[in-house]
Amino acid sequence: MTGEPPRDPGAQPERTWLAWRRTTLTCAVSVALTARVAVERPSGLAAGAACLGALAWIGLLVTAHRRIRRLSRPRPETMGAAETVGTLACVLVLIGVGGMMVL
Repeated sequence: MTGEPPRDPGAQPERTWLAWRRTTLTCAVSVALTARVAVERPSGLAAGAACLGALAWIGLLVTAHRRIRRLSRPRPETMGAAETVGTLACVLVLIGVGGMMVL
């Protein structure tokens, strides 16, 4: 025993789980709208943006699933630097994809 009191998770794991789900759902909707634009106005840029957005969404989804799984542990680890940078990169790609679709 490390002397630490047992974890009282309260509602924190559930709030974090819901936040990850909202984020991945929002990204899925963004990618779906990008794909719709690519179908309605076929161009290389639109198709590329839809594919890039889908890859970023998959990366974000994988990270979210890993993070949610870790929340079930008594003392979940914090996100590592690689996961944090990967998540940030996925979000920035999705922002860029959205910007490309506005043009």
